Amino acid sequence: MERLNDHRIDAAVFRDVLGRFASGITVVAGLDDGEPVGFACQSFASLSLDPPLVMLAVGKSSTSWPRIERTGRFCVNILAEDQRDTCAALGRSGPDKFAHIPWSAGAYGTVRIDGALATVDCRLADVHQAGDHYIVTGEVIDLAAQEDGRPLLYFRSRYATGTFAN
Repeated sequence: MERLNDHRIDAAVFRDVLGRFASGITVVAGLDDGEPVGFACQSFASLSLDPPLVMLAVGKSSTSWPRIERTGRFCVNILAEDQRDTCAALGRSGPDKFAHIPWSAGAYGTVRIDGALATVDCRLADVHQAGDHYIVTGEVIDLAAQEDGRPLLYFRSRYATGTFAN
């Protein structure tokens, strides 16, 4: 891809400026040989109503994503504001990230985090390379949401809360 100019964008400035866009936090998770595997993800969005598609961005350095990708299915768990510990546990590398996280197996070979604000089960549709990330699209095959609750948000490199009308 041709660059429009030779100006390099400083990574710290890029992160600071884009960090002003508040985002919800999700956990993308699946089952790999019966074992839960997943990671925290804030780059998630709805993509299409017909067919129902979602998209997310996954760092190429993720060790969890290749295990989920192999299965061809995943669940996007939209975290509730009281699930900071869940986000922290799944936001770092290491073995047995699910040791203290209550979860259940979804009907489609996915992992649903107990207490999540919403869950979106997906069949892997496409994976595209984009810089140091993959852009993943998933075909929605099932979804559910709690009646009440507020999302866990991320703003300016820290958790944020907000007031929402129900």
